[in-house]
Amino acid sequence: MANKRELKKLVNYICSDLFSECIAASLYNGNSNEEEVNSILISILMVQRDYVCRISHPEPGMPPKDYFKDLKERLNIQIEEISDNIANI
Repeated sequence: MANKRELKKLVNYICSDLFSECIAASLYNGNSNEEEVNSILISILMVQRDYVCRISHPEPGMPPKDYFKDLKERLNIQIEEISDNIANI
């Protein structure tokens, strides 16, 4: 298991890449819906905040290895959903 600092950096890096990809896709796509783009950007920021907080304060009573494994799996699922939304702009 990587340490918490590395996990936070990874989450921040991924979210910043998704954010810039969303902005680039909205700028290069001439007929993009501004409300849809804003909702995607807000969801990216919420994912970032949520996962950084969850990394800082793990759930008590759950083994750390299982907790962080589950955290990574859920993060991957949400990243895939957001990237699919960006592709559909």
